[in-house]
Amino acid sequence: MNNKFNAEEFYIHDDYKLLPFRFTPLDDNKLILTNMVGEYVVINNDELTNIVDRKPLKLSLKESLLSKHIIYDGKSNIPLMLTGLKYRTKMSRLKNFTSLHMIVTTLRCDYTCSYCQVSRQGISSNKSDYDMSISTADNVIDMIFSSPSKALKIEFQGGESLLNFEVIKHIVEKSTLRAKGEFRVLQFVVATNLSPLNDEILNFLKKHNILVSTSLDGPKHLHDKNRPKPEKNGYELTIHGINRIRTEYSTDVLSALMTTTGRSLNFPTEIVDEYVKNGFNSIFIRPLSPYGFAITKNQINQYDTGRWLEFFKETLDYIIDLNLAGYRLVEQYSALILTKVLSPKDLGYVDLQSPTGAMISGIIYDYDGDVYASDEARMQAAMGHKEFRLGNVNVDSYIDIIGGDFILDAIEKSISISVPQCTSCAFLPFCGSDPVYHYATQNDVVGDKQISGFCNKNSGVFKHLISIIEGDDENRKNVLLSWVKY
Repeated sequence: MNNKFNAEEFYIHDDYKLLPFRFTPLDDNKLILTNMVGEYVVINNDELTNIVDRKPLKLSLKESLLSKHIIYDGKSNIPLMLTGLKYRTKMSRLKNFTSLHMIVTTLRCDYTCSYCQVSRQGISSNKSDYDMSISTADNVIDMIFSSPSKALKIEFQGGESLLNFEVIKHIVEKSTLRAKGEFRVLQFVVATNLSPLNDEILNFLKKHNILVSTSLDGPKHLHDKNRPKPEKNGYELTIHGINRIRTEYSTDVLSALMTTTGRSLNFPTEIVDEYVKNGFNSIFIRPLSPYGFAITKNQINQYDTGRWLEFFKETLDYIIDLNLAGYRLVEQYSALILTKVLSPKDLGYVDLQSPTGAMISGIIYDYDGDVYASDEARMQAAMGHKEFRLGNVNVDSYIDIIGGDFILDAIEKSISISVPQCTSCAFLPFCGSDPVYHYATQNDVVGDKQISGFCNKNSGVFKHLISIIEGDDENRKNVLLSWVKY
């Protein structure tokens, strides 16, 4: 007769209990296991089975699980209290409601970028039709200072933001005086292609310590293809503006962004080399977003998430090699994620927030006073989808604007811990929720995560970065660790 009982060791359990955790495969052999606040261990399948069955564990693994509050002794409530404290700390950003305020000074632009995500207008278009007025700007200022956040960042966008420099001056000067009276910390950023830069603008930027963000998509042949200018001198103007900012203002106030188009995928090292050539110490590898002209001109369909991830990994490897060779260059998206993974800090990047950063972390004011939950929501509105339009500063009160039923429902549904397919994902503490993206791509603020480009992109990046951190190459690991902002 066969013995139907398991071996004796099957019934032996260790003296620990489980705290809430999630697990996700990193590869065929390893899994990442995270607790509620993102503290993690990397284990194999057998170790996971032993943990779930509360079998005896190797001392080093058990100590790691105890220290990261994934298991506890079942006797003391201290691990539960500490986990709760860490979770409250992670979520403390919510009390600083809407600290980033983006202002579209004009829709006019002197470029014709094929991936532009807004309904730009030509530089010769009527100013009164497409520029923000002073009266609308005053109402925007009132809306900004209605936010409870003590630290406010105002970012000017376009079109080409500097084409309405008078409104920028008005908002900066009036907001600066008001911030002093209300004891607010205020920071300004101008997003610009730098072509309108002149002595007056440069002196004003210096006087008010305004940060400058520009676009550099790579070497001349690629930059001018991605960001064409009718006069065919876009690259030259960008580089000239970069050099003027550096020599006549400061090297510390300037940053640049690149956007990955289909044609960019063939030039990973050339793009990075262009940043090194122009003295940048940071680069942000970002994909196209499925909004605006990026869809209508078919740019978005030139590659899928998998192809972008290949490009990202190849580019990141090259950036790490440059760091090992002695040139410090930080890939900013990786730095944002690594900071969330390896430190208690959350740098407030809107795309990696749960509940969504739309409206909570950032909000945008269009040239005509319309208010949107995010820049992406404004892009959607330009295509006729105005679900995330919150109101208008010339008509609606602050409470009416932030209290709309649709946005409050979207925020509630964006809490990832209650979202199907997110709630069991080990990357949940590092990731975010983007109802605007999912509404644009799936007509649903939650969306099916299995087919979500947002989810596939982020999980691919998480896996790659953690694999390097947990890998055997200490030099490459140390490069990534040096990017963490503790």
